[in-house]
Amino acid sequence: MTRGTYAVEIGSQHVELPIVSLDDHLALALLITVDMGVAFMDRAGAELAEMIRAYDVDVVATVATMGIPLAVEVTRHLGLDRYVTLHKTPKIHLADAVSEPVRSITTATEQRLLFDRARLDDVVGKRVALVDDVVSTGASTGASLRLFRRVGANVVVIGTLVTEAGKWRGALGEDAALVRSLGAIPVFHPDGTGGLVEDWDG
Repeated sequence: MTRGTYAVEIGSQHVELPIVSLDDHLALALLITVDMGVAFMDRAGAELAEMIRAYDVDVVATVATMGIPLAVEVTRHLGLDRYVTLHKTPKIHLADAVSEPVRSITTATEQRLLFDRARLDDVVGKRVALVDDVVSTGASTGASLRLFRRVGANVVVIGTLVTEAGKWRGALGEDAALVRSLGAIPVFHPDGTGGLVEDWDG
């Protein structure tokens, strides 16, 4: 159920995100990158690329599907050509994929991040920028870090459009210091009178 909108600044851009109830106790402001439009993603990608340019990355990595539009734009604005993707849906070319379990805030069951072994040379020994649309609980980000480090990649920065509340800090521990974000949003809880209250910690 949609519960109005939440206004947020993402870099230099102002957006109104729909607030959607996840269950009786939690609502989220949804940022759906594939619905944001080309101009929005171009500017956001340019601004995030500038934020992480000093890290001198060799390759941009992301998690499908919502991270892909951001990875494309960040890659382009960094002057790079190729990016790599971690998948959550098994595909024919991922039969022998490197995998890592993950469970996200919007997914009811545990999934696996899958990385195509044919792309290992693109990340092994390389400086990687991990980018995603939202860093929320830190579950997907943490699983991505574990997978890339296990294969010998050096993740030097984590870039995101927005961070959501604060659970990700505890989940990522010392790696939380790698996060660079264009904006921040809370999660929401019912206030008992039909409204919602912002929660910047949960």
